[in-house]
Amino acid sequence: MTATAELRDITVAVVREKEQPFTIEPARIRGPQDDEVLVRVVATGLCHTDLIVRDQYYPVPLPAVLGHEGAGIVEALGPGVKDLKVGDHVVLTYGACGHCNPCRGGHGAYCRDFFGLNFGGDDGHGHTAITDAQGQPLHDHFFAQSSFATFAIAREINAIKVPDDAPLELLGPLGCGIQTGAGAVLNSLKVRSGSSFASYGAGAVGLSAVMAAKVAGATTIIAIDVVPSRLELALELGATHVVNSRETDVVEAVRAITGGGADFALES
Repeated sequence: MTATAELRDITVAVVREKEQPFTIEPARIRGPQDDEVLVRVVATGLCHTDLIVRDQYYPVPLPAVLGHEGAGIVEALGPGVKDLKVGDHVVLTYGACGHCNPCRGGHGAYCRDFFGLNFGGDDGHGHTAITDAQGQPLHDHFFAQSSFATFAIAREINAIKVPDDAPLELLGPLGCGIQTGAGAVLNSLKVRSGSSFASYGAGAVGLSAVMAAKVAGATTIIAIDVVPSRLELALELGATHVVNSRETDVVEAVRAITGGGADFALES
């Protein structure tokens, strides 16, 4: 942990061992440095990625404070912060360096340092921002935020300002699941107006893809899942057809609906 005179008492959810439950513990967090911001976390989502890291399918060092769908209010600023202000409402997203060729081209998800900045367990220089009650470092900077905490350190580049009247308790998934599903449809697949689209899965990512496909102008939008309530919600959000794969042969259903096969498909 980098030495600083400003330490704040916080509460965190910690993963200490592989495949073990999150534990709620007291901890301390340093103040923001350079272009960092300290964010009071109002809400954070729980994503499948948090669980597979807990179970160590991704090699994030433990013990760690995870969480990567945070939304909150800026409480303090590092000296290098240019635009954000104390009191701003923000959604936290993944980390990127901001200066490599992909970042300069507007493709931060392909940052050359993406893995280290998001899964390395520290700030990229061997320092953490959080210590436990015994003063021992906890690996953090998960997706450049570690938002399973009452306060989180992020950088200005991954703290996205939102309107003050936007409901922070609902906005966390914008930083991961929603942009993943919608981004896949709009930026990667580039779904066309008048085309057919199938989402295999109707969770946060899949439903976001359904909404994006509607925005893109797809005229046949199929949501596939095994949970009836998700399929009902998919119809409300823009799906024209739904398929329960526990009850129906998916391949035959998609072929029948589209007249041969979907133009675009996403496995979520």
